[in-house]
Amino acid sequence: MDSLPAMKESYTDVLVIGAGPAGLMCAQALARAGVKVRIIDKRCAFVSVGHADGIQPRTIEVFNSYGMGERMLREGIQVHMAAFYNPGPHGGIERSGRAPDVTAPTARYPFEMTVHQGALETMFLDAMDSMGVYVERSLAPVSVNISEDESIIKDPQAYAVTALLQHQPTSATPNEQEMVHAKYVLGSDGAHSWTRRTFGITMEGDQTKYVWGVLDMVPDTDFPDIRNRTAIHSHNGSCMVIPRERDIIRIYIQLTEEDIKRVTNPETGRAEMKFCNPDILLDVANRSFKPYYVKPVGEIEWWTLYIIGQRVASKFSVKERVFIAGDACHTHSPKAGQGMNASMQDTHNLAWKIAHVLRGWADISLLKTYEIERQKFAQDLINFDRKFATLFSGKPRTEGAEDGVSHEEFVQAWKTFGNFSSGIGVHYPESAAVNVIHQGTARNLIIGQRMVPQSIIRAADAWPFDIQDMLPADTRFKVVVFTGDLSDEVQREKVNILAQELEKSDSFLKTYPPPGAPTDTAFDIISVMAGQKIEVDYTDVPELLRPHWSKVFVDDVDFSGRVGGKAYATYGIDSHGAVVIIRPDQFVGMIAPLNKVNHLNQYFASFRISAAH
Repeated sequence: MDSLPAMKESYTDVLVIGAGPAGLMCAQALARAGVKVRIIDKRCAFVSVGHADGIQPRTIEVFNSYGMGERMLREGIQVHMAAFYNPGPHGGIERSGRAPDVTAPTARYPFEMTVHQGALETMFLDAMDSMGVYVERSLAPVSVNISEDESIIKDPQAYAVTALLQHQPTSATPNEQEMVHAKYVLGSDGAHSWTRRTFGITMEGDQTKYVWGVLDMVPDTDFPDIRNRTAIHSHNGSCMVIPRERDIIRIYIQLTEEDIKRVTNPETGRAEMKFCNPDILLDVANRSFKPYYVKPVGEIEWWTLYIIGQRVASKFSVKERVFIAGDACHTHSPKAGQGMNASMQDTHNLAWKIAHVLRGWADISLLKTYEIERQKFAQDLINFDRKFATLFSGKPRTEGAEDGVSHEEFVQAWKTFGNFSSGIGVHYPESAAVNVIHQGTARNLIIGQRMVPQSIIRAADAWPFDIQDMLPADTRFKVVVFTGDLSDEVQREKVNILAQELEKSDSFLKTYPPPGAPTDTAFDIISVMAGQKIEVDYTDVPELLRPHWSKVFVDDVDFSGRVGGKAYATYGIDSHGAVVIIRPDQFVGMIAPLNKVNHLNQYFASFRISAAH
């Protein structure tokens, strides 16, 4: 009798379950960091139409940090203006005003973009392809277990998680199974996350009574703001228009109570797609658009129906070995354009931390900051979304409805929430990775927020650069030294002493990563002088603070007089200078005066591997 073939077994550093935007962001970031990663998806093909499409300004910055920003800017549609419509005196709607779509004052890219999810996923897939990483499709987990041996759990290099995978019916080898041994697992498997349910993680929050439909189409219309992001409040309900690629638009359509009855399953009492169709949604839209009309040219490209749910997972990790991200741990209204953006930034936050732990630089406790930072953000997002969705779905204020939402109230909320919805105002709380002790040293550079963009001039050749372009997502911390004016002898001596302190054997530059590893594997040192480009030399800076001629800058304008200048003022740094520690995800982790290297040492000691070993 023939024996059954042995089950295939394999080992990987990280197993990513789910190849949507969150999973792909994680896989490509880990691959860039040299981490052995596998990414699986139960679907046999990637998304080609519909789904998420809004890209916020901060997400463009993140893509830029991975070298994918130019492609996004080339392939996406820019949305610069927002329009607002409310009930007019003659029964239909009329425009109440227009405004910038993005109001965050420090946005490097002061516009939103629309890039449909399929195109965005292709950007990730192409990047991964160049690194030899591919999505394994038609492959799904059957079980995932974390070791109960505490010594294994505490060893960051141990294969603490076992996952049984099974090929789906659409696979070339249906039902074939494989046992994967992984050090870490990410569940980025959507709102109905198998990973979340497997570990009994609950979603906390509620579902609203609002039901919305979505239509993607090329429109035939006389509506003048069809290519702007447009918020419509009508007596029939609310709509939002989002311009997209190839003349396509997306319309979000609020269903009235009567319309909800038309799409409700009489047995379950819930609105369901099988009781709806695009014609119903178009009918609702046209009633809200009156006196304008909108109809499709050709076929509807994509449509869906959803109920606004606002929920956050009770936890984002299990023993710092299994993590969940994206829709698996937070769900909210899509109209604020946050779902896909928040999902990708979850794993942008997580990937560098896993890389540092796997390299033996950081203690496994650093991974706790993922939940600390992203769960707080998700809760803030739900609170924002609850207010925004209520305003958007609420009845407009009119003579007969004085308690409704006024145009002024809605626009003010649009602007107030703009810093948050753009992703620019995300603020992480204090933790091992965020130390606010010296916030006053750079008053306008908020510790726990992303590094504010600012043009500076390269000292060696007067070439202007945005400081963000010096902060690629290469897993390195950036040590940005604002030296002050080095023509001042007292200040020059302070900077020389700083360099001497950083050269000492107990300096964070020497102890993180562990001894023996080159400093530039974990740190990129950049200096920004005060002064004029025609007077300073890059060699004015001590050798340690200029690892390469291209790493020294001056706070001045370029020769056109239009770019650069006022960096110190923008950041609130005075003539005494400052050291700014920027994490690999471009968030400010700590700021210190030039004479407080011991405090910087303590910052890195709080999560480096030697802290617990």
